Amino acid sequence: SLMKLEDELKQTKPFKNEIQKLVLNISVTSSWLNSIISEKLKPFDLTPPQYNVLRILKGKHPDCYCNQEITQRMIDKSSNATRIVDKLVEKKLATRSEDKGDRRLVNIKITDKGIKLLNDIDKTPYSDNTKIKSFNTEKAKLMNEWLDELRS
Repeated sequence: SLMKLEDELKQTKPFKNEIQKLVLNISVTSSWLNSIISEKLKPFDLTPPQYNVLRILKGKHPDCYCNQEITQRMIDKSSNATRIVDKLVEKKLATRSEDKGDRRLVNIKITDKGIKLLNDIDKTPYSDNTKIKSFNTEKAKLMNEWLDELRS
């Protein structure tokens, strides 16, 4: 059954308008998706931002990125890339080294252990993914186009 935003937020008064409802709906949906992702990552001892940075590093492998390049590619730009990288280095999922050409630059690279972890995560299904799976490709494509348009 369809879970309406009004029910989700236990709202009694109507929304001011559809735009206000849309903004809230996107926020609530984002939070809902984030909790599904958090749940999936919990057994792997990773947070969604750590997972995001690992995926970014894997995309560049075998090359490396500096912190600034990672931040530019992150989903949540307000996340502290340096702190996240510290955690990944601590867990031996990434390495950090001084740039040979420019000592002010620090290069960050995913480790084999990091790649293996991502592959293991990819093999596990989302526990609550049935809702997302029932969303067909055409709907997803349309939704993607609308969201891209909203941000442009």
